[in-house]
Amino acid sequence: MDVGIVLPLVLLISVLSLVVAAFLARHVLSADTGKPEMRLISDAIREGAEAFLRRQYRTIGILAVIAAAVIFAFYFANRDVKNIAEMGAGTAWKITLSFVTGALCSAIAGYIGMFVSIRANIRAAAAAMTSLNKALQIALRGGAVSGLSVVSMSLLGVGGLFYLFGGMQDYRHVPLQIVGFGFGASFVALFAQLGGGIYTKAADVGADLVGKVEAGIPEDDPRNPAVIADLVGDNVGDCAGRGADLFESTAAENVGAMILGIALYPVFGLGGILFPLLARAFGLIATIVGVFTVRCREDEDPMRALNRGYLVTTVVAMLGFAAAVYMLLRPVGAGGGTVHQGYLLGAGIIGILTAFAFVLITQYYTEYRYRPVREIAEASRTGPATNIISGLAVGLECTGLPVLTVSTALMASYWCGKQALGGMPGAGLYGTAIATMGMLAPCAYILAMDTFGPITDNAGGIIEMSKQPEAIRRKTDRLDAVGNTTKALTKGYAIGSAALAAFLLFRAYLDEVMKITGREMGVDLTRVPVFVGGLLGATLVFVFSALAIKAVGKAAQVVITEVRRQFKANPGIMKGTAKPDYARCVDIVTVAALKEMVLPGFLAVLTPVAVGFGFKYLSDAGQIGAESVAALLMVGTIAGILMATFMNNGGGAWDNAKKYIESGLFKVDGQVVGKRSEPHKAAVVGDTVGDPFKDTAGPSLHVLIKLLSTITLVLAPLFIL
Repeated sequence: MDVGIVLPLVLLISVLSLVVAAFLARHVLSADTGKPEMRLISDAIREGAEAFLRRQYRTIGILAVIAAAVIFAFYFANRDVKNIAEMGAGTAWKITLSFVTGALCSAIAGYIGMFVSIRANIRAAAAAMTSLNKALQIALRGGAVSGLSVVSMSLLGVGGLFYLFGGMQDYRHVPLQIVGFGFGASFVALFAQLGGGIYTKAADVGADLVGKVEAGIPEDDPRNPAVIADLVGDNVGDCAGRGADLFESTAAENVGAMILGIALYPVFGLGGILFPLLARAFGLIATIVGVFTVRCREDEDPMRALNRGYLVTTVVAMLGFAAAVYMLLRPVGAGGGTVHQGYLLGAGIIGILTAFAFVLITQYYTEYRYRPVREIAEASRTGPATNIISGLAVGLECTGLPVLTVSTALMASYWCGKQALGGMPGAGLYGTAIATMGMLAPCAYILAMDTFGPITDNAGGIIEMSKQPEAIRRKTDRLDAVGNTTKALTKGYAIGSAALAAFLLFRAYLDEVMKITGREMGVDLTRVPVFVGGLLGATLVFVFSALAIKAVGKAAQVVITEVRRQFKANPGIMKGTAKPDYARCVDIVTVAALKEMVLPGFLAVLTPVAVGFGFKYLSDAGQIGAESVAALLMVGTIAGILMATFMNNGGGAWDNAKKYIESGLFKVDGQVVGKRSEPHKAAVVGDTVGDPFKDTAGPSLHVLIKLLSTITLVLAPLFIL
């Protein structure tokens, strides 16, 4: 394949995917919107979500402008440093433009996902009144708009900047100039995920504790003043936040793999640099095929239909990946040597299978068909304390299989890289990069399943609040339970991809330091400053998680106080003769979430900068600052992977243990035990503990891991003495 047509082909596929996303959006938005009382609730959700996102992006925009000014000033002041000077004139402007573009695209990607989801919820609810299959398809296709938009915009951003900066000619420096794109995406994703996560869980905790536990009213009961804020939170946290998160994953991994491809230019030429973009573009095609194959029977488990679509996406993605390998990863010229492309394809297949394994592992730990969730439900029989003990045990246990999976994938793909390229320098690492690309191949479909969750959750809330027949609610409950699982498996997938991408970016950082200093750098933990850097990296993960969880607690306290106040001040609310002040709760959570997201966000951004810049003056022997930051990255990534896995799966298991009891399938001594029973109350408490784990701190750690890598990659010259 002529390498000259690769970039235009990638950009064309990206644009066509956006066209398909627009078609899906039009299809969803043309569906029936149900009864007037349903539209009234949907409009309140939409207005609250849009108001929050406007205020959140205004705050993030101010912070991003400040960060862009700092990046420009840093690169301009250090324009004579070796590796910066080598990139030529205008490097400061190019990296700053990359940062701004990445931040802007990340924000747009998040907004697109939420824009459709807050309009698909009412349509999925209306469809559920006639057909489970139609409701499933509307929810998934609404989610696919987000998935296709995120990956397409990531490709358009990276590919467009590569072309604009002259990457087809200056292949050595342009991938380094667009590293700011990944940092910009990470910067926005961190605050979007934090703010959205704090909002959604503060509202959820406040609504559940006062509504379900204290007042004894059902979930999504219209008498609960916090119920609209809760439904808004599903969108701003799980749609906008996760969209920004996976946008950042694809952007950072693309840039990191392109940087590694520079070292193999003598073997593959430009093909090795452009390969990540083509592989990702073929993943878009696979997602489109997979989405259009999803349908289910009225008596079928909807999860089976989604899994079939995922299987189709995986198979098509494998075929596309194979085509990309054989078209681009072949030797060029006399210096290319012998390349065993089958091993490179093997590395990609390892990545795709790793994604599939993460989905299965997460399903095992978070679906109520399996042992872990049922154990938590059984523990609820004796109260909240045993429920929480069992949930913590499941969360800690579930770190084992994912770590074994990631470790196996890294070692096997490293070996494949070595075999493919005859042991030449960088061969093994490029094998791990290809595995990471493989894991992210079905990313758009995974994100579609994630956004499916809040759409179906909102649909169930709309049906409940508008007092539709119980038979319709049972349909939306089935979809909602599946949505809980898809949200959980997306988080598992996101942390797995973060682990592989972080290793890739860590290696890119070491290569960047070597280019500046002319010497290869190891990470010697026996040196005290380096050990301290690693210790600070692990501590950052724990303190960041604590601040995120505490933020949910603080915001939830305000919500709880307001809900109690309304119940006390207006007894007609509980009698159903007066309407609660929903807008007051929405406004309270918005203000609290935006206030509380700033401190953990700044801690994540400033810690690696402070360690790298401060530690470089501690010793004249070697590059102690750069090495200490490398230790911070290494140990922080390991701790972050474990903590995020624990929180994601533990929280998901708690949530579905509650759903299992609510489903009517849970029995004690042969008798069905369901809503408003003592085990159900205990499960609600456990779910409340797990909520900030799985929807605030856990997902934010995915972003933290990649943010640490991208910020140090951008600011590497700052850490060199």
